[in-house]
Amino acid sequence: MRIGELAAQAGLSRDAIRFYEKIGLVTGRRLANGYRDFPPEEVPWLQYVRTAQTLGFSLAEIAQTREELREQPDTAAALSALFAEKIKVIDARMTQLAALRAELDARVGTGCPLRAAG
Repeated sequence: MRIGELAAQAGLSRDAIRFYEKIGLVTGRRLANGYRDFPPEEVPWLQYVRTAQTLGFSLAEIAQTREELREQPDTAAALSALFAEKIKVIDARMTQLAALRAELDARVGTGCPLRAAG
């Protein structure tokens, strides 16, 4: 299918698909007339990309998962494992942010943001 049809079916812009192609998230081939041609299986993949971005996955993480998911016979189990890993990363970041917040809170009202209250 051509890029316009892929864009319409995936709910993305042509520019987004061109960008994803440039970074290797989708693959198409060039026809003799220079048009891009994409296989139909790129539609669900692009929908996955959009959802994964919404869930906080970076494009690099998404690109890596494509290879992992292709090798997994049970996609649901593979996705669950990826989500569990992402939860661990988020939990660690939340701990770091809580510590940062506590540090900033200790400095509020000290007259100098570089001095801790004490």
